This record gives sequence, C-alpha cells and structure tokens, in this order.
Amino acid sequence: MPTYDYQCTECSHQWEEFQSITAKPKRKCPDCGRLKAKRLIGTGAGVIFKGSGFYQTDYRSASYKKGAEAAKKAQDSAAKSSEKSAAKKSDSNPSSSSSGKSKD
Repeated sequence: MPTYDYQCTECSHQWEEFQSITAKPKRKCPDCGRLKAKRLIGTGAGVIFKGSGFYQTDYRSASYKKGAEAAKKAQDSAAKSSEKSAAKKSDSNPSSSSSGKSKD
C-alpha cells in the first residue's frame, strides 16, 4: 500500500496517509477539521525488490550493460597481459630454479 501526501487548502497543514490504491482520497483535514484536503501529486519512489532472487542490478538499461561488458573485457585483457609478463619474468629468472646440486 502506498503512502499519499495531503495538504489542506484552508490551513495549509500537510500530512501523509498510508492507504490502499483503491481508497478514495481523504477530504477532511485532521488539523482544522474542514473538508478542504487535497491529495498532492508526488514523485513516487523507486521499486526495490527484497528477498532472495531479486537484485537492484537485474533491471539495468541496455547502455549500462554494454558499458559493463566493455569494462569487464578491458579488465580481463589487462589481467591476461599481466599474467603473461609475470610468466616471462619467471622463465627468464634462473635464480628461482635449483642449481643442480643435491644435498646428500
């Protein structure tokens, strides 16, 4: 059930009402008691699904998804190039291998 904002046109009192979507708008002001209350048009709130299986990122725009994929590819290619350079360094570094002498 949504929360609606109301304002009295007589005394300018503002308040919120938690009521059903199908409920009729309130007319009576709780402050002055006159039938001059009007429901205000609000911006609403973003829908956030809670619970297992619903994530805020499930419903991203197509442009966001394309940007995320490009960023992931760039990150993966950077990781691969750093792995290759690390492998080349370990192959060319003879100090990491044993000297061939065994201790008996």
